[in-house]
Amino acid sequence: MILKRMLFVLVCALALLTLAACQETTTSISAVATQIATSTSGATTSGATTSGATTTDTPATSATDTTETTTTTTTTEATAEVVQVADTQTTHGDTHDSAEDYTYDTAAAIAITLNGDAIAADSAAVTVNGSTATITAAGTYSLSGSLADGQIIVDTEDEATVQLILNGVDIHSSTSAPIYILKAEEVGIILADGTTNTLTDGESYVFASADETEPNATLFANADLTIFGNGSLTVTGSYNDAISSDDGLIIAGGTITVSAADDGIRGKDYLVVKDGQITVESQGDGLKSDNDEDATQGYIAIEGGVITVTAGGDAIAAETDVLISGGQFALVAGGGSGSVIGEEDSAKGIKGLANVSIDGGTFTIDSADDAIHSNGNITINGGTFTLTSGDDGVHADATLTINGGDIQVPTSYEGIESAVISINAGNVYVTASDDGINVAGGADGSGMMAGPGRGGRRGQPAAQTETFSYTGSQYLYIHGGYVVVSSGGDGIDVNGAIEMTDGVVLVSGPTDSGNGALDYDGGFNLTGGYIVAAGSAGMAQSAGSASGQNSVLINLSGQSAGTLIHIQNSAGEDVLTFAPGKEYQSVAFSSAALVTGETYTVYTGGSSTGTATDGLYQGGSYTPGTEVASFTVSSTVTTVGNGNFR
Repeated sequence: MILKRMLFVLVCALALLTLAACQETTTSISAVATQIATSTSGATTSGATTSGATTTDTPATSATDTTETTTTTTTTEATAEVVQVADTQTTHGDTHDSAEDYTYDTAAAIAITLNGDAIAADSAAVTVNGSTATITAAGTYSLSGSLADGQIIVDTEDEATVQLILNGVDIHSSTSAPIYILKAEEVGIILADGTTNTLTDGESYVFASADETEPNATLFANADLTIFGNGSLTVTGSYNDAISSDDGLIIAGGTITVSAADDGIRGKDYLVVKDGQITVESQGDGLKSDNDEDATQGYIAIEGGVITVTAGGDAIAAETDVLISGGQFALVAGGGSGSVIGEEDSAKGIKGLANVSIDGGTFTIDSADDAIHSNGNITINGGTFTLTSGDDGVHADATLTINGGDIQVPTSYEGIESAVISINAGNVYVTASDDGINVAGGADGSGMMAGPGRGGRRGQPAAQTETFSYTGSQYLYIHGGYVVVSSGGDGIDVNGAIEMTDGVVLVSGPTDSGNGALDYDGGFNLTGGYIVAAGSAGMAQSAGSASGQNSVLINLSGQSAGTLIHIQNSAGEDVLTFAPGKEYQSVAFSSAALVTGETYTVYTGGSSTGTATDGLYQGGSYTPGTEVASFTVSSTVTTVGNGNFR
């Protein structure tokens, strides 16, 4: 198995309580889960308004609440109580967002007219020097026209907001930032309705002294910055970043298109996206917050909008947390899943070094590195995900909790990985060239940088844990949900223990004898749910004998992919009809339908008139193929056949 890096943190309690019940389930999956539950008696599965001269541009959503609190998840079974508690929390203070920020008086705005190589402004608060205008007082300013090579500077001492209405501007500076907010309490940039605004810079900047490094973006702010409106803004950062604030940055609307030699859009303390249509092409990171000196800062919070990012580095990267409650995302990082990056490079789709918490949204991610990553913790409460990755689909060093959502990982090295994984609800589909679900601790070193075949133990005999006495810290908890795995390595690989109380799990793979459909070290305590794991026989395991629900491990001669495995009871009733997606030699199966004292018959091949979902047949009738064995359940784990077929 792959070892990966770092420690344990958090999740949003309010989001968990609100959204854990909001599991997004497709009709076919819901039907399968319902039928399984019935048959097994327990296995379940922004707009602007104008009035006179005063305009209020109201974001589509309210100000972001970015407080994360300790969360307790308790599952009580007849045999055990599992309590998982995040032992630390991260609290983010209030942003600079205020309803007053979105109100401005166009009639009182001071006009600044740009005329190619000259600027006209009739106000003592605007100092003009050739093609440079410096705003020295708080207030509202309306900019229009174009500058061939000039600059707008904001340099105020006032403890009040400066508002810049971009009313159709095209500003280029060959030697610095076209808009440079040198000093201000707060600045709002308003994209006037129906206008097109463009900012471009040169490939090198000229600074007053050798020790200066700012401004370093086409639109640069040494102040809290808010961008909103119903117009458009196109920013080209040829020198470094496109849009950057050394404090907090809020985007609440507008059509914003940026390209950058380095990072696309950066808010050092925080980057909050409330709404808007944002398109980023960057050689570095796409959306970024990088304050590494204050644990309450350096976060990204996204409430909505349409966000498209093509980044050479990470598409969305936060020094602390990424908090997403909604939006539509199309993210490409590092050239996509088919690209190879250097060992020191990072090209992840979504990266929050402390935490990632996702409550909703639609995500299409294609990344050379992990699609969703945290050095700490990830919590997914909802959303629709298509994650194509050259490394892991979802990776957290400490904890990964899935409380809902539809998660598709069609391409990955390892599908889902963390030191502790909890699946409580949701639909999870994983296709992996190595391990499908991997519980491992330590540094993140999998994927193309580590090379294949380093995922788990190889060539060791399968050991069936007879008692559940694991005292380590690495766990896979399955308390619900619908999970489908197709793997080249281990299907479910746990360097620790498994606790399963509910849910549906279907595993196809691996095909080589050095891996197993189930591979665990510290025991598998199964008290409820429905699991089928078909793969090679050399390392085959089933649930532990201390479990509260019966299981069977069936060893067979080699069967081709798609060949049915069928189990029926003495009354001829269907207990399992499953067509694994890969060739197989063993099948581990458990459901409440395996009753102590009952005799069962096992068939391979044949056909079924039932409805197949993910290889699992429900309803209909079975036409027998080849009878291969019969067994009577007399203990918690029944083994059929001797395994190790070649």
